[in-house]
Amino acid sequence: MNLQRPNANDATRTANRSKSVVPMSGLCTRCIDGCTGNCEVFKASFRSRELIYPEPFGDITAGGDKNYPIDYSHLNIQGYALGAEGLPEGVVGNPDTAIFPTVNTETEYGWDSKVRMTIPIFTGALGSTEIARRNWEHFAVGAALSGITLVCGENVCGIDPGLELDRNGKIISAPDMDRRIETYRRYHRGYGEILVQMNLEDTRLGVAEYVSRKHGLDTIELKWGQGAKCIGGEIKVDSLERALELQRRGYIVTPDPSHPINKAAFEDGSLKEFERHSRLGFIDEEAFYAEVERLRDLGFRRITLKTGAYSLRELAMAIKWSSKAKVDLLTIDGAGGGTGMSPWRMMEEWGIPSLYLHSAAYDFANKLAHRGERVPDIAFAGGFSSEDGVFKALALGAPFVKAICMGRALMIPGMVGKNIDQWIKSGKLPSTVSQFGSTPEEIFICYEDVKDLVGSEEIKNIPMGAIGIYSYCEKIRVGLQQIMAGARRFSTPAIRRGDLMSLTEECAKVTGIPYLMNAYREEAIDILEGRHNGLGDSYAFGSITSYPVTSHRIRTYE
Repeated sequence: MNLQRPNANDATRTANRSKSVVPMSGLCTRCIDGCTGNCEVFKASFRSRELIYPEPFGDITAGGDKNYPIDYSHLNIQGYALGAEGLPEGVVGNPDTAIFPTVNTETEYGWDSKVRMTIPIFTGALGSTEIARRNWEHFAVGAALSGITLVCGENVCGIDPGLELDRNGKIISAPDMDRRIETYRRYHRGYGEILVQMNLEDTRLGVAEYVSRKHGLDTIELKWGQGAKCIGGEIKVDSLERALELQRRGYIVTPDPSHPINKAAFEDGSLKEFERHSRLGFIDEEAFYAEVERLRDLGFRRITLKTGAYSLRELAMAIKWSSKAKVDLLTIDGAGGGTGMSPWRMMEEWGIPSLYLHSAAYDFANKLAHRGERVPDIAFAGGFSSEDGVFKALALGAPFVKAICMGRALMIPGMVGKNIDQWIKSGKLPSTVSQFGSTPEEIFICYEDVKDLVGSEEIKNIPMGAIGIYSYCEKIRVGLQQIMAGARRFSTPAIRRGDLMSLTEECAKVTGIPYLMNAYREEAIDILEGRHNGLGDSYAFGSITSYPVTSHRIRTYE
């Protein structure tokens, strides 16, 4: 298993000269005086702090590529030859009723006020990054048409060039936030919602008050962190005036744009951009409860919380405090993160990886449930991109996990669709696309589906990136239907932990999911020895609550 910590990566546009590399440092085994590069140490010798981030910053998304000892690929999905759970009430499973197109992929989240989605996925936070701003129409319209929730991320108001503040530093007008909310709502069709995420700076600016007062938003999200980094969000700006403006608004801007040395460096061209950073949060239990109540008093029907790959202590705090505060959805984001806006080495080396973090989250939630405490609805995040990963995460966290948060996987289709539109207009369609046709109707297999949703006139206003996201969501939906049918689960609430098996004993030890040679072994022996014919409910549906795993037994919460 490759656990190298390289000194070169495509994300930072660096490469080792030598094929032989020291595993720990990533340095070439033989470093030559006179080498023309281009490892990270070489490039950092003249570009310094620029090498902390993936490049070109703001134009890419990047995901950590460290190969952890175990991940979701070390789980496989069980299949059964009989049974059907989750069919509509009164429907008896048989070869004519239990067909995969009838699988219901809808899900819902919320403590009392529920939000339904057509499929159990939603976007990661699309906030103050340039990619989110530039592609917002594609992302928002695509999410709305697909019937999934869209998270408008942190700092959107704070970086808005059109932001207007009163004498107390509170928002009077935030045109970009208005645009983002209105774009999603224009095509919302009853499934999913748009919610706004809020960090420390957003709280100080009065973002919650603004989106409640002007837009009557139902949901707002508090943010403790994410799976890519343990510091606040950042962007880069290539204008001295813009850097000074953000500094005046209260952000941390580095290097300090007001310092004469940095002004001179920018003017002579060596310093090409400044970084705008958010502050580190400091959580406190009573303050958390007070903030949740304050937000409810503002009129929000739902409060959600996003937390990252912190230690198990913070994970326990997030689950327990969310339970006590009746938080509507807790999103738990594992390392390594997928973003273009985080320090690269932090993205690679910080935090608890997704499978480990999610396994601990299930364990902690299960403990609360057995104490008689209600567990908040949970979403898992951290590197998901396909229907099998969605199923595995839902099963690993069942019955607590209601949805999967996707970052880059839900952004890429928006950018691809946008670029196809541009390639068509410029007559430069690549062969990867032109093999399917030369018009949107020919290229996008879901074009007519979207047209049917919005009408033959409105389709002219739908950005191609939105059709790209709709197409991707449809692939996830149908693929999930097929996997669920194979596991005999005909609705998402029917998915169980017993539908998974671990491919290694190490995975079984971490996840509590039985090693594949132990899973259902007791039932198999019962059948072989004539003690059971395998046709009872627990045998048909895979709902056995105890499994032998190495030297101990794991109990699955039902």
